[in-house]
Amino acid sequence: MTMVKSQPTVKDLATGVRAGNRAFLARAITLVESTNQTHQKKAADLLQELLPDSGKAQRIGITGVPGVGKSTTIDQLGINLITIGHRVAVLAVDPTSKRSGGSILGDKTRMNQLATHANGFVRPSPTSGTLGGVAKKTRETMALVEAAGYDIVIVETVGVGQSEVTVADMVDFFLVLLLPGGGDELQGIKKGIIEIADMIAINKCDGDNDLRAERSAADYRNALALLTPESPNWQPPVVTISGRENIGLDKLWEKIEAHNQRMSATGELERRRAGQNVRWMHDMLSERLLAAIYANKAVAEGLANAETQVRNGELTPTLALDQVLNILETSRQ
Repeated sequence: MTMVKSQPTVKDLATGVRAGNRAFLARAITLVESTNQTHQKKAADLLQELLPDSGKAQRIGITGVPGVGKSTTIDQLGINLITIGHRVAVLAVDPTSKRSGGSILGDKTRMNQLATHANGFVRPSPTSGTLGGVAKKTRETMALVEAAGYDIVIVETVGVGQSEVTVADMVDFFLVLLLPGGGDELQGIKKGIIEIADMIAINKCDGDNDLRAERSAADYRNALALLTPESPNWQPPVVTISGRENIGLDKLWEKIEAHNQRMSATGELERRRAGQNVRWMHDMLSERLLAAIYANKAVAEGLANAETQVRNGELTPTLALDQVLNILETSRQ
């Protein structure tokens, strides 16, 4: 006779996560990432249960152009932090293929040291096609790893684009990594990304790159001097580092710590997180409303017809939207 394994309850999962049990943490994250409605209800209950245990970690977003060495830098920085007593979790937002729906999920192989360390945790998280490559459940996953006792959470993003604006709005500190380069490199990064950066680090400052990296750093310092800082309490610095050679990462961390202390002392960190939580609620509201609309059979059929008419040039998008909303309103009466 085959015994059926019972699924852990919300209480079981919460107890396991609080104890720092990696298996329970992984199961909890899988639960919040699930699109199954029953799982979503259970995940919501779990997050509410763990709410008092979350929010105590430093949250750091790290981005950069492809090939800049994000994973190598995060891996080494994470090990440095573990060495001085921290527990580090990395949420590596992973690009999902729009064609196949599959993800690369290769971060565990690129962060060998952290992924295998007892005080490190690396979770590749598929984006599920959300805007700019930001994982749909990154905020929820962040709350779970915090409840599990990780006091530093790093969110690695897919590249430089709209996703970075979203990630910057869910972390305490946003770091942009760049390669050594001249004026062309300065033009290659969007002004908007520089404006939301709390620090810029020129990576791969080793070997023959030293002088080029210093020149790049000077260029970016001049660029930042022309911009109004996002916070009146912080002027974003520019540093040179080498993640591969572990050069300058101690100085980089000192800057992040200084920022955390400044924001905490002025009350800006608390205000920033409160605002982030409200925006998180609004994001979920939009998501739930869209889900409810698509779940309505009459609206789903009307939407399909409207899409066909718009595609064939028979109806403007504006009138098509009015048509769908009228169906929704009628179905609710």
